[in-house]
Amino acid sequence: MLKVLKSVIPAAVLMAGLFWAGITPSYATQAYATKEGQSCTYCHVTADKPDLNAGGKYYAAHHHSLVGYKPAK
Repeated sequence: MLKVLKSVIPAAVLMAGLFWAGITPSYATQAYATKEGQSCTYCHVTADKPDLNAGGKYYAAHHHSLVGYKPAK
């Protein structure tokens, strides 16, 4: 039994570490773009990057809604 625990516990810790390292924060999803009918760059400086422009900051501050947002011209 002790021999099994010596191999199972390190394996479990390693798997948990790999799982945790693979998790990345979700800054945006395609669902947001589809929901709002906009491209990713409507809210992000560059697609696939977490940096937000004015539209993205508004969207984040207003509970994921663009209602009332007027883009600068």
